[in-house]
Amino acid sequence: MPLHVPPAPAPALRSVLAALCSPTAVRENRTPALRSVQGPTCPELPLPVHVLDQIVPTDGRPATRLTGWRFLIRAGERAVAAAETTLTPDGWTFSHFFEGPYLASTERALRQAESLRTPFQPRLLSVPELYMLTLWLHGDIEADASAGALQPSDVLVPLAPAPPGIAAHRPHRVAELLPVMTLRLTPAPLLGSPA
Repeated sequence: MPLHVPPAPAPALRSVLAALCSPTAVRENRTPALRSVQGPTCPELPLPVHVLDQIVPTDGRPATRLTGWRFLIRAGERAVAAAETTLTPDGWTFSHFFEGPYLASTERALRQAESLRTPFQPRLLSVPELYMLTLWLHGDIEADASAGALQPSDVLVPLAPAPPGIAAHRPHRVAELLPVMTLRLTPAPLLGSPA
């Protein structure tokens, strides 16, 4: 079942296109792969980036907030970098280019998600408490990509590198993975300490 990739806000896409076309304006933001690319580059697969601020919320269900849109930057047949935008008081603006392991891991997770039978809206979910990034497969394909809470039936695919004890590229229902993530944050009892 194909993924239902939400459209990025037009100003976010324009800011990335402007950054790609203006090497003097963003020279310090260029990655080694972008500096060495021969030929045209193209932003694609815009994914909303949400942050989960508290795995264990104080008031019920974990809440997320939109922090940006991430685009894979293609040169020919492969993604060579990613571009991220952020929302400012003046609207969506280019933030930075980057490379690294999450680039290939995101592509792999998207390919995995394409093979699932259930339609999903793909998003990225950052979990700062665990230094973790996941592909968030939201079950409501018509939902506003900038809003929404984690639903127990949504699927999270941890991207590599994943935290110890959490397998990368293994899809988990939110209801299954949140307790595991909570355990990762709970300090282990000291041996020999009084009970």
